[in-house]
Amino acid sequence: MGLFTSINIAATGMSAERLRSDVISNNIANASTTSTPEGGAFKRSRVIFEPAAASRPQWRSPFCPEDLDSGPGKGVKVREIVKDTSEGRLVYDPNHRDAIKSGPNKGFVEYPNVNIVNEMVDLISASRAYEANSTVIEGAKTMFSAALEIGR
Repeated sequence: MGLFTSINIAATGMSAERLRSDVISNNIANASTTSTPEGGAFKRSRVIFEPAAASRPQWRSPFCPEDLDSGPGKGVKVREIVKDTSEGRLVYDPNHRDAIKSGPNKGFVEYPNVNIVNEMVDLISASRAYEANSTVIEGAKTMFSAALEIGR
């Protein structure tokens, strides 16, 4: 592992968690949006992560054991942002402009499938993960500074 590997790994985590926070914020902002340009109520989005090593081959260090060098430790990336297709809650409000006009659910309005409590928990989790990666970078900087002081 190189000198800056830990910083690079933590940076990928910070970038991914920042995007996750943005997606969660968008879900919260649209928690009461009953109509979208695509039609229907807003559907919450989720971020799917995957190891960065799956798509980015890295230089192999001659000093690391085979299983360690090819295993974890390459970082994370966002594979995709997917829409949750589960149904939203139905509320009876026949005077609402987005009320269903016909069928068995006539007069009901479909609200987004966003649960504010779950979104807030996910947002706190993303924030904590971002902070943890930031702490790793600060620790690496402190370690590098101490190593430079040894040579003085």
